[in-house]
Amino acid sequence: MVSPASTPTRAGVEGTTRFLEGLGLRVTVGKHAFDELGYLAGTDEHRLADVNEALRDPDIKAIIATTGGKGAYRIADRLDFAAARRHPKLLIGFSEITILHLALWKECGLTGIHGAPFEESWAGAESAHSFLDVAFTTNGATVHRSPREPSSALTTAGRVSGVLLGGNQDMVATAAGWMLPSLNGAILLLEAVRMRLGHIDRQLTMLHNSGRLEGIRGIAVGQYTDCGPGPGDQGDWTAIDVLQDRLSRLGVPILGGLPIGHGNDPIAIPLGTLATLDADAGTLQVSPAVC
Repeated sequence: MVSPASTPTRAGVEGTTRFLEGLGLRVTVGKHAFDELGYLAGTDEHRLADVNEALRDPDIKAIIATTGGKGAYRIADRLDFAAARRHPKLLIGFSEITILHLALWKECGLTGIHGAPFEESWAGAESAHSFLDVAFTTNGATVHRSPREPSSALTTAGRVSGVLLGGNQDMVATAAGWMLPSLNGAILLLEAVRMRLGHIDRQLTMLHNSGRLEGIRGIAVGQYTDCGPGPGDQGDWTAIDVLQDRLSRLGVPILGGLPIGHGNDPIAIPLGTLATLDADAGTLQVSPAVC
């Protein structure tokens, strides 16, 4: 367990450790996991050192980010990609950790898990079961559109297949131009937390106008949690209206309503593997990240 971004709580790491050890795993925690430097878990060099030490150790089978927050983008280009190619292992995390998933896919073709090892009492039964399924079996994942999720209104029609890439919208946009792999032929996963309407709009407009979304086959939309108009925003648009306006012009199938992201009981899914998005059936089927 390492902290590539912000500092976790000790109680959270201890709880995750107990959960993982209860599954029969051996858990170690990075030397600098609890460092503090402003909003960061210590210096860039120390956070990077913990991640690279884990990448270089052939006995480590998975790297789990203790939390998201801020700062993973500051070290994404300095990961030991040669070690990741020599000793492939799962990276498990979401939110800010999206940029590390993107970097490892771009440089190494390394798959990962978008999610966290949530124990049932913390996040819910679906979160816990989905993590166990994608981390410990070769079942992959099938995620169903939920009408309860506001983004379900974005769903169009059509069925496409491609490698599933992406995650947190803020990190996808941050990676553009330096750590964002080609999305040509991919299905793009998007979710977000605490973003205002203009922020969502500017990022999606930039990604489109810069050509970074050219060739995508479909868009899987998860939870846009606590996203909406700010105090100074005019009009009656919601985050869903902005997404509809920006994404519909791409002319590809969109599947919304996926319980993936920062909302209640989020589902863990593989990243960097072949997926099939079926907007008509309301399902996203993702091949396993483990074998």
